Amino acid sequence: MSKTKAPVNPLVQQTRRRISPGIIVVIVLVLALGAGVGVQYWRGHSKVEVSSNGRPEPTVITGPGQAGKGVTVGQAGAKAHIDLYLDFRCPHCAEFEEATGATVDKLVQDGTATLTYWPLGFVNPDASPRLANAFAAAAANGKALSFADEMYGDFSKSWTTDQLMELGKQLGIGDAKFQQAVQDNTYAGWLDSVSKASDDRGVTGTPTVYVNDKQLDADQLTAEGLQKAVDAIAS
Repeated sequence: MSKTKAPVNPLVQQTRRRISPGIIVVIVLVLALGAGVGVQYWRGHSKVEVSSNGRPEPTVITGPGQAGKGVTVGQAGAKAHIDLYLDFRCPHCAEFEEATGATVDKLVQDGTATLTYWPLGFVNPDASPRLANAFAAAAANGKALSFADEMYGDFSKSWTTDQLMELGKQLGIGDAKFQQAVQDNTYAGWLDSVSKASDDRGVTGTPTVYVNDKQLDADQLTAEGLQKAVDAIAS
């Protein structure tokens, strides 16, 4: 025989089970950790897709490996010269690339200016030098500008060694020599010399930009500001 449940008296406050705040915090932390792991996995395993393959690549005038000298691309004899001190893990450098990349590419392509990359390792002591080394390996194969643009174009990627080698392959430089340079950190000594040269010049952060040896102010680090600085030299 079933028992009849006693009616609830609306005038009496009912006792309810409460979830401990500590349990809530643990649940939130577990969910956040799971999401973080998922994002990190995606960053390191997402597919490499290039947008610049097949476009004209500026000539590498000065390749990597010359102590204390950056990688210079463009047409020899250009009146204007842009020095770009950058870090491939620097979010502000990625913003600068997004804002001015098309302008820089045009100035280099039409012979108005040459561009010298000075890759540094300010931001991430592990990833920054690794990406800079891969850039140097790409520059040695004539793909400096495209490789740099692609790494910044998908800044959310971790750009693991495998992803870097796949990027090289898609840009047409995925041979054994390139892969070996990426894996063996071949350009570490050269990168140290670039870092010393930047210190000697007084560079303390990225991005830092010079046009014909004159450093641009922060408010000039725009497409318009860069164009005006170059026009003042080239016109």
